[in-house]
This record gives sequence, C-alpha cells and structure tokens, in this order.
Amino acid sequence: MGENLVIVESPAKAKTIEKFLGKGFTVKSSFGHIRDLKKKDLGIDIENGFEPQYEVPKDKKKVVSDLAAAAKKADTVWLASDEDREGEAIAWHLLQTLNIPAEKSRRIVFHEITKNAILNAIDNPRDIDSNLVMAQQARSVLDRLVGFELSPILWKKIQPKLSAGRVQSVALRLIVDREREISSFEAQPYFRVEGIFIPEGSDTRIKGVLDKRFSTIEEAKAFLERCKGYSFDISSIEKKEITRTPAPPFTTSALQQEASRKLGFSVSQTMVIAQRLYESGLITYMRTDSTNLSSMALGTAKETITSMYGEEYSQPRNYKTKSKGAQEAHEAIRPTYISNTSIEGNANEKRLYALIWKRTIASQMADARLEKTDITISGERISEKFIVQGEQIIFDGFLKVYIEGRDDEDENEKATLLPHLTIGQKMTDESITATEKFTKQPQRYSEASLVRKLEELGIGRPSTYAPTISTILQRGYVIKADKPGTPRDYREITLSKGIISSTIKKEVVGREKNRLCPENIGMVVTDFLSENFPDILDYGFTAKVEADFDNIAKGLLVWNEVISDFYEPFHEKVTNALEERTYTNMEKHLGIDPATGKPVTARMGRFGPLVQRGSNEDPDKQFVSLKRGQLIEEITLGDALQLLKLPRTIGEHKGKVVTTAIGRYGPYIKIGSTKEDSTFISLPKELDPYTVTMDDAVKLITEHTRKESQKQIAEFPEHKIQILNGRYGPYIKQGKNNYRIPRGTDPSTLDVTDCLAIIEKEDAKKSK
Repeated sequence: MGENLVIVESPAKAKTIEKFLGKGFTVKSSFGHIRDLKKKDLGIDIENGFEPQYEVPKDKKKVVSDLAAAAKKADTVWLASDEDREGEAIAWHLLQTLNIPAEKSRRIVFHEITKNAILNAIDNPRDIDSNLVMAQQARSVLDRLVGFELSPILWKKIQPKLSAGRVQSVALRLIVDREREISSFEAQPYFRVEGIFIPEGSDTRIKGVLDKRFSTIEEAKAFLERCKGYSFDISSIEKKEITRTPAPPFTTSALQQEASRKLGFSVSQTMVIAQRLYESGLITYMRTDSTNLSSMALGTAKETITSMYGEEYSQPRNYKTKSKGAQEAHEAIRPTYISNTSIEGNANEKRLYALIWKRTIASQMADARLEKTDITISGERISEKFIVQGEQIIFDGFLKVYIEGRDDEDENEKATLLPHLTIGQKMTDESITATEKFTKQPQRYSEASLVRKLEELGIGRPSTYAPTISTILQRGYVIKADKPGTPRDYREITLSKGIISSTIKKEVVGREKNRLCPENIGMVVTDFLSENFPDILDYGFTAKVEADFDNIAKGLLVWNEVISDFYEPFHEKVTNALEERTYTNMEKHLGIDPATGKPVTARMGRFGPLVQRGSNEDPDKQFVSLKRGQLIEEITLGDALQLLKLPRTIGEHKGKVVTTAIGRYGPYIKIGSTKEDSTFISLPKELDPYTVTMDDAVKLITEHTRKESQKQIAEFPEHKIQILNGRYGPYIKQGKNNYRIPRGTDPSTLDVTDCLAIIEKEDAKKSK
C-alpha cells in the first residue's frame, strides 16, 4: 500500500486513530482550518462573482509547511476531517493548499472513532463533495459581507468596537424582545381553589382542584360561603391506561438543552466536553441534526437492554428528525460502545457520557404504561366540581432509566397516588382554600431555551449555536445574570370547620438563575438594525438564508447566485445608512430634580450607560454610571436621583477626603480630591457605595497599602525600571512595557544590568 498520510482536524483525534491503523500510516493534525478569508480588507472579490480570497494565517504557516512536507513523501494522502460541511471545506482547503495531486488523495469520513469505523472508511473512500464545500463557502462569504459592512456603520452611528452578524444579531433580538415583553407585562390576579378531602372510612388526605377560577376575591368568598356546612361525595371515577414514549437520541441542540437542565452546563461547555469524548473514541460525532441510529447500534442497544433489564424492556425503534432544514443524515449522538455503561475521565466527562448513554438506551426501551385516574368530587350546593388526578405506574419501561427534563416544570401538574375509591363515597372537606394567583410573566431565555428557539425558527445550525451565544456575551450585548425577583403580597381565604378566615402572605416572583439579559448597548444595536436593516433581523428571512445553504449543499442552487441576490439590496441599504448624517443613541428624559430644578436624563455615554443631571450646556452638570443590569428603558426618576447621590463623601483619611462613586468598572472609593493625587480602590461585592462606612473604607485602604508595599521588589528610576509582584508572579516593568523574568530566577537578586539584558533579549524576540 506504500506510505500513507492521514490528516485529521485535532491532535487528540490523531492519537486515537493512529492506534487503530498501525504500521504504514502516519496520522497528523491540521489543527482545524488551515486557510481563511484574508483578514486585511474584505477578502472577497465582489466584482468577480464573490470569489473568496484565502490566505494561510501566520499561526498556521508552520502546520502547513509540516503537512506539505509529509504529503510530498506519502504515496497516498487520506483527508479525514469531520463529516459535516465545515469538515468537507477543511479537506478541500488541504487539497488546494498542500498541492496534493488528485490521484494520490482520498477523502474518508466516519461518525465515530472506532477501529471498525476507521478501517471501513479506508475501504470506502470517496471524492470531496463540492456541493458541501460551496455551502460552507457561501456561509463564510455571506457572514463576512454582513459583518464587514454592518460593523463600521455601528462604529459611526453608535460607538466604536461594536459588531453585527447574521445569526448573532437575530439571537440578540430574541433576547431584547423578550426583555421588553417582560417590562410591558402586567400580571392579572385570579383565585385558584383547592380542597383537602378525607374519604369516608380512610385517613388519607386527597387534594382536589376546582374546575373554575374566580376573577375577584368577592367571587371566591361567595363560593366558600356556598360550601359551608354541606357534604361532598365522589360523582365520577374515570380510569384509563396511557403510554409514554421515550425521547429520541440526542441531536446537538437537544444535548445542549438537556445538559443545561440536568447538569448545569453552558452550551459552549457541553460542546467542549462532547468534543473530548468524541476525539477519545467514546461517542459518535457531536454535531448533528439527526436522530437516527445505525443498525449496529440498534442491535447493541437491544442486547444491552435485554441483559440489564430483561427482554420485555426492549423495543427497537427509529426516529425521524423534526428540526427545520436538518443537515446531512448522520447518526444521532450516542456512545460508540453502547455496552459500556461508564468511562474513565474527569467528573464532567463522566456525567455527560452517562447522560448520553441513558438517553440512547431509553430511546430503545419499551413505552411506559400508566393508569391515569380522574376523580370528580361534587358538593350539594355547588355546580363547580373538584378534580383529583392520580396515576399509577403499571410498567415502568424506559422510565427505569431516564426521564427527559423540561424548562417549565409546574408543581401543580404533579399527579398523586390514590387509595381505593368508589362512586358515591362521602368526602369530608378538611379545608377549602382560595389562593390569589397571578398570570406569569414570560421567562428570560437561558442558553438552552435560546438554542431551542433558534432551532424552532430554523436559524443557525448545530455548529453555530455555541459560538453565537459566546459572541453576544463577549461583545457585552448580553450578560448572564441571576434575577433575585421581587416580593409581592397575595391573599388567601380558607374555609375550615365552618369558619372562613383571611390572611395576607408574601411570595417572591420573577426569580431566575443564569438567564440571558440584554445590556443597554445590545438594545441600542438591536433597535438600529431593526430600523435600518429589517431583513437582517427578520426571523423568516434568516431562516430562508439557512434553507438556501441547505439547497446549495444538495446541489439545487448556485452559491454565488444566492450571495448576489442577498448582497445587492443589502449593499444599497448600507450605502444609504452611511450617507445619513443622523446618529442614534438611547436617551430617556426622566423629569426634573425637585432639589435643583435641573433636568435628569438617562443615556448612553462613551463608557456605557449613565444618568446626567443638568443640560449639556450646564457647566456644573453631573454624571453617574448605571449599576450593572440597570436598563435605560426601565429606569425611573427615583432610581436616577438615588444614583446621583454619588459621589458621596464619607470622611477623611490622613488629611485626604474619602468619597464613594460608581465608575466604568463598578463601585469604588477614592482617597484624595484631585485626579493626580488620588488613589482609587474597587469596592468588593458585599459593600454598597451608598451605605459603605468610613470604618469599611479604612480597612480597604489598609489592605490596599499592604499589598502595594509588597508589590514593588526593586526600582531603578534612572532607567524607569521596576521589578514588581504581579497577578501571575514577579515581572519587570519599563515605562508601559512588561517583561517576563526567566523561570528559576530570584527577582530579588536582579540588578539594573540584569534587567536591561532581559529587556533587550525579550525585545529581540518580539522584533523577530
């Protein structure tokens, strides 16, 4: 067979595959893409059919050089990048960049890293699928065009260093729209009635829910009055057997959602761990829209279930993919060896593997059979009925292994186990309670629920969800935050032993954990794009673009014709937007400060959202930054006046004034009155700038002074050199430049000559 070079995407995968192939095969990694669109300028020749202009980035030149040398020596080069569009494009770029003759190259694909799968791929090579390559190229070109043309408009019209993207901007709009839904939501009260009943001849308590809600407290009280002193009995019992079917095996988005719900993983964390499991040969390829399992996997699952749980628990089945525009028909995510119930690895790898194993096994198990019982309890003087629901497991089936999680668990939906009951059986009402409830506001998106929404709308693909969410978080458009909720009173009226009593209770509503919350700049960007580029933020339009990519992959559309249809009207809007002299900003006039008579405004400033007291022409106007999570749209005059209590003088320390304030990087204390002569110390989370005391400040100042005294090891003023203790250890500082001290060197022994030698050596390295 001669010398064989196999090129894969990652070094971890290379190690695993090399073990299977043995002598005569060398496996090397391309470390992902080796070519990309040129960074300088647009990187696309628009006049020449949107021809991409590729380059090898600096950090990939050595990789390319090594691969080219290895490819030249080999008799056959096997291009074994991943089996999706991205992987197909990598294979094509390798072929082009390494100048591999077509006759000595082979394209192989596999969806799991096992010996059988690798050897089978070697036995069945194919040509590079140019349609898949063009679909990936179309996405890359279109996303570059959108980002390259939209971002400068945002820099000019809003503020520098902003960015826009075809998928990221739609994801941001979903989060912004949801926040505005919540802001405009008004909770409507109603009364829900529950009765606790004791069946005749039993001491079991059974909860029934009235089949009617009341709009007012008067209606609820009137109902309880009608129940006073009258008996109840069971008027009907309905039993029926129901079946529950298991969820299908994991697609990428389903894995991201379930790992978030059950394991608390972020979307990107899930993908990193899944990638490691795949590259170690433990699971199949982790980017897939498919819920299919191979015939081999179905057979292994049947054997495993039969041996572990018994034959009656096995029910092989295939699933059809439901997501819009599902990509190539790969397998679902499953363990490569289904009989392996556990793996070696770190705690998170074990947890994610266990989740994938359970979901795969459960999908091939028998339906669960349950007996569902609906009981109606009637009263003498009421037309309304109390409904009791219960269920009993007849056969647990797949429930023995796995129950799918949900984002919206409702405690009221839980059914209870019931004793033996008969029609006509008397029921004593121990208590009947009408509780004030309120309609629930929409929930902010978690990472998992945002992925589900994007998938429902047909926007993005398995490979795009994690980077999309990471981008909007990194840009500062969105933060992941906990919402503490707000306290609220609610009323409860109870009938017990013939007496009606009323109480007012407290609850906290709107409490949320790890939710995606828009920042002010994210709202400004969304509003600007919605007004000027409605197509980019239109859900249907963005989904259509994804469908066009799918059709390019199938060979039904020509990639640059799709780009042309999009680009011409888009570029015209860009040109018009750049010519417009208007600038956009988020500004809200809050009212007049009663103490000074000056106007108070909330707006975006150079360093973020702020509150201003006084007009722009006022020489004594005051500014203060908004707190983290405060939105300009929602801030009130009262909130603003509270913020404007800062800066706040809290005392003196060694003859210098001490004040507290909120700045660009959060709350701080300042010691001194002039900028040149002042020291700034950040306040820790537990201290509030509005309530921090002088005692607290002195402790912070003392600790800060102690750390600063330990920070400087030595100083040589004539050369502007300092040796300092930093966050990552000692280092040399000269002017604005920092230099590493060689490992093993004691910084306290360095003199000025040693420092200059280290600086010269480091500068020479940088220059090279």
